[in-house]
Amino acid sequence: MRSGSSDVVAALLADPRSALLAVDFDGTLAPIVARPEDALPVDGAREVLAALAGKLGGVAIVSGRAAVDVVRLADVTSIPGLRVLGHYGLQQWRDGAVSSPDPAPGVAIARARLRDVLEGADAGVRVEDKQHSLAVHTRGASHPEIELAGLAPALEALADACGLEAVAGRYVIELRPPGTDKGSALRGVVAEIGARVLIYIGDDLGDLPAYDAIDALRADGAITALTVASVDPGDPDAPPAVAARADMVLDGPTAVVAWLAGLAAMLS
Repeated sequence: MRSGSSDVVAALLADPRSALLAVDFDGTLAPIVARPEDALPVDGAREVLAALAGKLGGVAIVSGRAAVDVVRLADVTSIPGLRVLGHYGLQQWRDGAVSSPDPAPGVAIARARLRDVLEGADAGVRVEDKQHSLAVHTRGASHPEIELAGLAPALEALADACGLEAVAGRYVIELRPPGTDKGSALRGVVAEIGARVLIYIGDDLGDLPAYDAIDALRADGAITALTVASVDPGDPDAPPAVAARADMVLDGPTAVVAWLAGLAAMLS
């Protein structure tokens, strides 16, 4: 742990109801897999979330996926009070109810044009249609990094033409409404529950806006916070920027769940 992280845990233990735990799903609670629909949380993830949701002021899963998909994959329907923020906060699921706006009009336009943009791409390139956004994955391509770099200019141009933004991640570029990110989602939950202690755990470039939001909240003196990076040693494409920004680094989802289980034990 870097300096100050033990102070955050101490503050949480002193006043659990003032604390918010927010975690990403893919790469944090579940290993990264070739097909997003095959992602499953590691053993113990659901149980530790349930334990902490009963003790802390708030527990949230913050994901780029649709909220209902995270709820199904993580099997968290029966955890009272747990929030699942989908589509980077555009959606919120809680106690069985989902709030969600209509998709931005530009997404439908981009969907219609995407086939032409991807003509000639490697056969391993696939599109994940999230309704509120479109994610182009190159993980299955023969040379994923080269393919991603080659597609980036055209995808960025398409996003711009459709009033969207193109956001890069692990072998993926996602076309989504501008200003939609985990930082704004996290700020919303912090304000909603009045959190004064915050732990955020993520693994990808999409988690950096959450780190940015935490830095700003720290600077304002609004919270005591700990940023944690989930970095699986066996995953060669883990973005180094995430670990470089974090206060603490854990060795992937199994280590994340074990650390959270230790936190829950301290609260017992």
